[in-house]
Amino acid sequence: MKLIDLRKPLCIEILINGSWSKEIPDDVKISIAEDGAASVTAVETGLTKIRFSYTVDSKMQDAYVYGDHWERGYGDLIWSKETRVLPWYCLYTDQETTCGYGVKVQPNALCYWKNEKEVLTLTLDIRNGTQPFYLNGGELVMAQLVAASYCGDLHEAAHDFCKEMCDAPRLPKKPVYGGNDWYCNYGHNSYEMIMLHARRIAECAPDTDNRPYMVIDDGWQLCVNQSHGSSEYYYNGGPWEANFRFGDMAKMAADITALGLHPGIWMRPLLTLESVQPEWVMKRDGLRQFLDPSRTEVLDIIRRDVSKIAGWGYKLIKHDFSTYDIFGQWGFSMGEETLNGEVVFADKTRTTAQIVKDMYQVIREAAGDDVIIIGCNTLSHLSAGMFELQRTGDDTSGVEWERTKQMGINTLALRMMQHNAFYAVDADCIGITGEIPWATNKKWLDVLAKSGTPLFVSIGENAYTDEVKADIKAAFEKAAGVHKVSVPLDIIDNLTPAKWVSDFGTDEYDWE
Repeated sequence: MKLIDLRKPLCIEILINGSWSKEIPDDVKISIAEDGAASVTAVETGLTKIRFSYTVDSKMQDAYVYGDHWERGYGDLIWSKETRVLPWYCLYTDQETTCGYGVKVQPNALCYWKNEKEVLTLTLDIRNGTQPFYLNGGELVMAQLVAASYCGDLHEAAHDFCKEMCDAPRLPKKPVYGGNDWYCNYGHNSYEMIMLHARRIAECAPDTDNRPYMVIDDGWQLCVNQSHGSSEYYYNGGPWEANFRFGDMAKMAADITALGLHPGIWMRPLLTLESVQPEWVMKRDGLRQFLDPSRTEVLDIIRRDVSKIAGWGYKLIKHDFSTYDIFGQWGFSMGEETLNGEVVFADKTRTTAQIVKDMYQVIREAAGDDVIIIGCNTLSHLSAGMFELQRTGDDTSGVEWERTKQMGINTLALRMMQHNAFYAVDADCIGITGEIPWATNKKWLDVLAKSGTPLFVSIGENAYTDEVKADIKAAFEKAAGVHKVSVPLDIIDNLTPAKWVSDFGTDEYDWE
């Protein structure tokens, strides 16, 4: 396959009043530098989207194509020949040669590719929310374009291209593993339940200096109602203080630490019932307030909350929902339009991508260098290089095997290429409740434990049998060590690969 020179597009188009035009306004200048930096200057024109088109050679037209999701995968990541939206980057392979096209991480635009047989297009969304972005004579480097070609092993090629897009990943110093209570408690948790879970994690931990984590998920905060059957009453946001079931969160962290574990905790930074100035709120839903991350006052609130949690002694912070809270929809609904409904930021001087990046940077700085950050429902390409871990797929399940198979296995297999190139990939937990037969669920535990990626388990109060305990101990022994990532062999045109090679040998799983 002939590699496309991204510096030389077939044509450049600009979106004006909802229509694509090759007629670029006189005050707008668009260029691609020798290093691939795609820039735009404008004096009066309001900018929305810019599109580059490239001719695809005949061999690429018949190749299998892979693309990332905007944030998490939803069980639909696949190498296929179908035309679709491919956020951030795309890979073409004829299984002998692999060609990658993408943008460096942390761009100033929301970027997506689209494979249309003879043409490959790259769209750069530089709006401010749903509003045009005005440069007023200034210049914006939208993204740095990257292209590379590889021969040989498909996984190595994909991983090498991810490394090409991320010059400085921020990675955990040691493999991350342990417990997370979501898939056994689903928000109905307490101090006593977390401590029971923590004691079990400690009991299963290997004798090593790499100690496990115990992550307190959603349910600890002051105002929470996990009424999943009624969205009208469902609430899981701030203020970020403990409810009566937990009490002193610093004591909670200290008690987990006393067991020889690292305490971790979950939060949702942009949703609150806290009394704030009306202009700090981007949108409302009843009493629920979604804060505007473009405002310095809101960033100060996030900085305060994250610093406070880190000050309590938590060594891992998992922050969630921010993409949904800003964009108004989940990643599976995002195609060419990431925003659902009108999104208006107070600050008009930055693109949406810049506003999101600045919020991530505040979280990173407020947590401190000794705290691991997991981004969940965070934009993959914007978080790479800032956060140590990324939840790379939608929720697995403690009660429904089909959901775990769809989300967990697909995510692990198809975003394994990003592991230790962007961040450590967290394909989500093993939910152990007894609702899924252990003979089935332990396959998920086994493939994850051998994968070389983070491993978290949720252990139901009445599901901790001798067999489960023994299997978790064996899994933790593997997960605590440093291993090469496992490789799924039957990955082409397959949503749930069954054949895997790891440091522990070759395994074939029957996922049914």
